[in-house]
Amino acid sequence: MERNTVVRAMHDVGLAAWFGGSLMGAIGLNGATAVVSDRNERLRVANVGWGRWRPVNAVGIGAFLIGSAGLLAANKQRVAYQRGVAANTAVKAALTVAALAATGYTGVLGAKLADAGDVPVEAAVKPEKETPDDVAKTQQQLRLMQWVVPAVTGLLVVLTSLHGEQQRPGEVIRGAVRKKFSR
Repeated sequence: MERNTVVRAMHDVGLAAWFGGSLMGAIGLNGATAVVSDRNERLRVANVGWGRWRPVNAVGIGAFLIGSAGLLAANKQRVAYQRGVAANTAVKAALTVAALAATGYTGVLGAKLADAGDVPVEAAVKPEKETPDDVAKTQQQLRLMQWVVPAVTGLLVVLTSLHGEQQRPGEVIRGAVRKKFSR
């Protein structure tokens, strides 16, 4: 298998795991905790689920980052000479940093909830009247942040698709010619 094919696969599969896992967690896992009959076990169920996903997510993010670096190295000429590719690459890099920061922050918030122990909650990211104030505040922060990760990684999927379109032979030629004559 060609090296570029391997790095492309690492990039794409890693990003798919990061995006899909975060979206499923927000909708499926966090949402499903509301039906756990003992309201004092709902956070624990969410934390166990996220704990099982964490190593897979880390491998996915690592594969995406390694794949991204490999693709950038393989396409450095296109980035330098094809119109629009450098801008797309810069936006994609900024979004990657944002996604990493959001993922890290959700991990910190999740760890706070894990440390809270068995407290009554309506769902993983939804407090109820008897939820301690500090836990409720963390849940409210996580309720917002759980959507930031799939939103930003979803944008990365869109930009990856755009990068793919920019690699079509006609686009490469047009982009290089436009950049050459726009100086």
